[in-house]
Amino acid sequence: MEKLTVLYEDNHVIVVVKPHNVPSQADESGDKDMLTMVKEYVKEKYNKEGEAYIGLVHRLDRPTGGVMVFARTSKAAARLTAQFKERTMTKTYYAVTSKTPQAKSDTLVHNLKKDEKENIVKIVPIAEKDSKRAELSYKVLQTEGDYSLVEVKPLTGRGHQIRVQFAGINCPLYGDNKYGKEKTKASKTLGLWAGRIEFTHPTTKQNMTFACAPNSENLPWSMFYMDKYFIR
Repeated sequence: MEKLTVLYEDNHVIVVVKPHNVPSQADESGDKDMLTMVKEYVKEKYNKEGEAYIGLVHRLDRPTGGVMVFARTSKAAARLTAQFKERTMTKTYYAVTSKTPQAKSDTLVHNLKKDEKENIVKIVPIAEKDSKRAELSYKVLQTEGDYSLVEVKPLTGRGHQIRVQFAGINCPLYGDNKYGKEKTKASKTLGLWAGRIEFTHPTTKQNMTFACAPNSENLPWSMFYMDKYFIR
């Protein structure tokens, strides 16, 4: 388990970096999760008795790494959760596709439905019962051989949305063993990173933006000039 990387903290919020393949919260694997790590960090740093309160206001899929914000009070948790639901908290992802999309920039719209039996999300017809509309915009930033670095902005918050939608246009993400199958390279690292998050501070109402690049020494990020896209 890597040491917790903290980008910002105050009495109301704490912004951290989630490594790839770490759960956002406890799951059946029993592996150390981000929520627990943040609680332990706050408890130790501020010498709190008992368990520290930390509110989980959004999640990243286990294979996905990147910036996460947690709440340190119940009031902050409620206000940040509302921002996420209302889509005023925005996230920018960086994805590595195993094939370059035909359009250099575009908006993808699909209807998605989770197959509980197979534990997978599928693209289905609009009329499909219990399906949900998924929309994202993307821009190709750089291409190296068969792989492309793509900036992605989800306009809806569906589970596995980015992975499923890019697989749906025959451009599965690097290392996506669930949705890429034979079309992409098997890897322990998924080519998906939540690189930037923007939200309104729950008490000061200040606009907050935090960004963090993935480790550019590791594949697939080492194929691209990642630091170029994270200059503030």
